[in-house]
Amino acid sequence: MPVLASHRKPRSTRTHSPAVGVTTAAALASVTLLSTQSAEAAPVTPSAPSAPTVEEIQKKVDDLYRQAGTATQEYNRAKEATDQQRTKVDGILDDVARRTDAVNESRRALGSYAAAQYRGGAVGPTAALIFADSPQAYFDQTHLMDRLTERERGAVADYESKRAAAAKQRAEATKSLESLTDSQAALQTKKRTVQSKLAEARTLLARLTAEEKARLAELERKREAEARRQAEEKAKAEAAEAERRRQAETPATTTPTTPATGGSGSTYAAKAEKALEFARSQIGKPYVWGATGPSSYDCSGLTQAAWKAAGVDLPRTTWDQVEVGTRVATADLLPGDLVFFYDDISHVGLYIGDGMMIHAPKPGANVREESIYYMPIYGSVRPA
Repeated sequence: MPVLASHRKPRSTRTHSPAVGVTTAAALASVTLLSTQSAEAAPVTPSAPSAPTVEEIQKKVDDLYRQAGTATQEYNRAKEATDQQRTKVDGILDDVARRTDAVNESRRALGSYAAAQYRGGAVGPTAALIFADSPQAYFDQTHLMDRLTERERGAVADYESKRAAAAKQRAEATKSLESLTDSQAALQTKKRTVQSKLAEARTLLARLTAEEKARLAELERKREAEARRQAEEKAKAEAAEAERRRQAETPATTTPTTPATGGSGSTYAAKAEKALEFARSQIGKPYVWGATGPSSYDCSGLTQAAWKAAGVDLPRTTWDQVEVGTRVATADLLPGDLVFFYDDISHVGLYIGDGMMIHAPKPGANVREESIYYMPIYGSVRPA
């Protein structure tokens, strides 16, 4: 009987190979391991900080100039204190010299009495007094004073009084000299602070490329244009107010209405005109920190000199000038008023009207006319 062929399919032989999922996982694990090893072997170098933008540089430079302005006012205050202390010391030293001469004169008078007593054959009480370690204690003894004539007692009292006064003045001179030394040290510290701020600003500007300098100049032009626009708006407001006052005046009125912010309008206007005339004559002269003229000025040095020309003495620093006179709002400004800037009151200009001022701006710039809106306004005063 023939063997029937089997209808069952032959079992195929399967090759044993790793599963796809297992292979992928293993590969990923290998990559991860290699990546970790690479990271450990070669740490990632942090990227360098990005260079500051021109706008950031402008802000930094402006801030440095403002800080230098503040330091300049501190320098001015320290210099003023130093000058006052030096004047005081000179006066005390002159007084010490006069008192010393007086003591020597009294000593010579006592010496003449002592010489007379010596010629009489003995060392009398006057001579003993001169050579004693403590003359005051010596002649205070009753038995000695009884032996002195009225004239001798007067000479002794005069000598002791003048000697004590001279000693007191010498002690005061020593103390004042020490104070002067401290003031001079503070002055040098303020001077170095100003120089440091200005040097840092110059360094930042020197590093700019030509393209960056052009961009900075464009930003400055935009800033000035905006300040001029605001000044023009104030000029229109002032003109409108002047017209309103003119129309409100009666035909019989010949004297302009006195501003509500205080003082006689005509008197103040006359003084202000003298101050403005002086300030205009200084236009073009360089800003130099700590300078009070006549060839250069800092901001408060210019305003001080301008009002001095009008017969008004202002203090040296912006911090003291802002305390003088009457405070006025920006809307009420009159020519001659002082306008102060920044929260730390580190800058001042002389208002000339129409939203403009004359001021000594900053190192590298000259005295010039400029909008009061170029810097943030702190406040204003009418100094006379």
